[in-house]
Amino acid sequence: MTEDELKYLDREVKKLKRISSEWAAQLHDLVEDKLPAGYLEIPGIAQSTFDACQAWADANARLQTAQKEMA
Repeated sequence: MTEDELKYLDREVKKLKRISSEWAAQLHDLVEDKLPAGYLEIPGIAQSTFDACQAWADANARLQTAQKEMA
């Protein structure tokens, strides 16, 4: 992996972390502000939060592996 590819992956990990944090905030807001009336929103927001966190975890694992290989 080149240095530019590593930088790109690092930016991607940061972007995915921000996205997962935004979904987590939506889940928090749902719990804080809309329950129990908004209970039907739980599955969709929870799944989107899970998917965003999984995407971050996958990219972060790739980044860590690439960083070890570059060292």
